[in-house]
Amino acid sequence: MSLNAYHRTRTITETPRGAEHRLMQQVTGDLMRARDARLSGISLMPALSRNREVWSALSNACAARGNALPDPLRASIVSLGLWVDRYSSDVAAGRDGVDALIDVNRAIIEGLQGNNAPA
Repeated sequence: MSLNAYHRTRTITETPRGAEHRLMQQVTGDLMRARDARLSGISLMPALSRNREVWSALSNACAARGNALPDPLRASIVSLGLWVDRYSSDVAAGRDGVDALIDVNRAIIEGLQGNNAPA
């Protein structure tokens, strides 16, 4: 099976929750590899930027009218998204490390794996 066919099949069969889980694993892996390679400054920016983009998309989806998640969960995700944006600036400036971002992402990954959250 070609790579394009695989991607089409995954797109058809993957749930939104599964896509979020996969994406969070990918960006968290990027952050972990950057940390393990001791990247800083401009070298760290691709991983930080991609993580910010994911959190921005999650925050925007939660802020959108008609989102079916419970209001407290939506508010928490938006709040985390704002924190990720601010904290990423501190990491980019060398004032903090990526470990806290990795920890937050891992918590979200665990939540997406759980059976008690809405799909």
